[in-house]
Amino acid sequence: MLQPKKTKFRKQQKGKMKGFAKRGFELSFGTFGIKSLEETWMTGKQIESARQAITRRMKRQGQLWIRVFPDKPVTKKPAEVRMGKGKGAPEYFVARISPGRIIFESAGVDLETARESMRLGAQKLPVNTKFVVKRDYVEE
Repeated sequence: MLQPKKTKFRKQQKGKMKGFAKRGFELSFGTFGIKSLEETWMTGKQIESARQAITRRMKRQGQLWIRVFPDKPVTKKPAEVRMGKGKGAPEYFVARISPGRIIFESAGVDLETARESMRLGAQKLPVNTKFVVKRDYVEE
C-alpha cells in the first residue's frame, strides 16, 4: 500500500479542496493518461488496485507512471468511543485530487490497449475520469 516512509507531523487538518489543478494537469512522461474530472480524496488502496488493473490489461508491455501519491494522513477514532478526548489515530493516507489532475500515464502500447487498460483502471477509482492522448501522438 502506498504511504510515506516518514512524515513531519503525524496528523493533519482536513482542509478545503476548491478549484482546478494548478500543477500535474498535462501529460509529462507518457503518451496516454487518465485525468480526473472531480475533486476527491483517493486512498493508497484505490491507487494500487487501479495500477494492478492497468498493468494486467497491458500485459506488462510499455510503461506506467503513477502521478499522484497519498501523503495526507486521515485519522479515525475507534468504534463506540464517546465524543471528545482528542483526535483519533492515523488510519490511512490519501492523495488530494483536483479536477484536471493526471492520475496515471502510460507509453509503449497502442491506442486501443491503452484506452481499454485505462478504462479498467478508472473503474477502480472513486472519481469520474477522462482518457487523454498527447497532442503530438500519431498512430503507426
